[in-house]
Amino acid sequence: MAQVTADSVDVVLPCLNEAAALPWVLERIPAGWRAVVVDNGSDDGSAEVARALGATVVHEPRRGFGAACHAGLLAATAATVCFCDCDASLDPGLLTGFVREIAAGRTDLVLGRRRPVGRGAWPAHARAGNAALSHLLRRRTGLRLRDLGPMRAARREALLALDLTDRRSGYPLQMVVRAADAGWRVRETDVPYLPRTGTSKVTGTWRGTWHAVRDMRKVLAEPATAPLAHARPARPASSAPPAPVPAPAPATADRPGGEYGSHGRRRTCEGGTGTGAARLGDAAAHGEAALFDRGEPSHPGEPPHPGAPHGPVAPARSGADTAGGGRAR
Repeated sequence: MAQVTADSVDVVLPCLNEAAALPWVLERIPAGWRAVVVDNGSDDGSAEVARALGATVVHEPRRGFGAACHAGLLAATAATVCFCDCDASLDPGLLTGFVREIAAGRTDLVLGRRRPVGRGAWPAHARAGNAALSHLLRRRTGLRLRDLGPMRAARREALLALDLTDRRSGYPLQMVVRAADAGWRVRETDVPYLPRTGTSKVTGTWRGTWHAVRDMRKVLAEPATAPLAHARPARPASSAPPAPVPAPAPATADRPGGEYGSHGRRRTCEGGTGTGAARLGDAAAHGEAALFDRGEPSHPGEPPHPGAPHGPVAPARSGADTAGGGRAR
């Protein structure tokens, strides 16, 4: 198994009023890794809490999930950069498996496929939007992903070479689209998705979900870019065959909102109502982790968008095709 060195990883944590969740999140950053908390205009003392707990704090005054993520990427100095939400819905300790896959040269981008644990972790309308966007992503790139969640890892220099421009909710999706255009290998692995601490800026309302979906549709409407040689991560001359990221150990640590138990890989989504939305969410919730050789919070006050399972390896394609299926954030 590839060795993960202490000075090799920065974890970018976009943050807007997450003071209650920060202690739980920062406690789970792997030893020796650097937590980069990007404060996106919090008024609850989040920056002070993060700094007191030993995190590097970056201030990004421009509102937007993408603006915060990219500010963190620019502030990062480690060879490998991870991204994770700062609301205690995802355990950053699970990123060690992601980084091992990158370090071993088995893949270029690892994405966490969220698997809800507990009622209300993932509302039906959010799952429906996620399913629709994954369908569109497959049509655009050929990637059969089941989720476009925020938890991920990749090489810093390669991420910078993607020249990401979206600064709203489309940033995570644009990362995946441009990575596919550049020929990256994209891997998806299951992670527990817990009820978040505090109020969601996106999936807490239909309006927030709609704005996020709108932003991401605009990203998908961008023309395909030619393969960028400088944006393709360097790969070893030879590497071991692709292997699944180690399954996370059952977690029982105290969280701001209670405890969470062991995670089942085939557990169905819970919570939410609405027949159509539930069908979309449930259909998107099943399937296994996948590896592909080719080939993702909207915040209040954001400016208008400037642009108004285990299976066979599937090549990404530019432009639309007739295939469909999958799911989105």
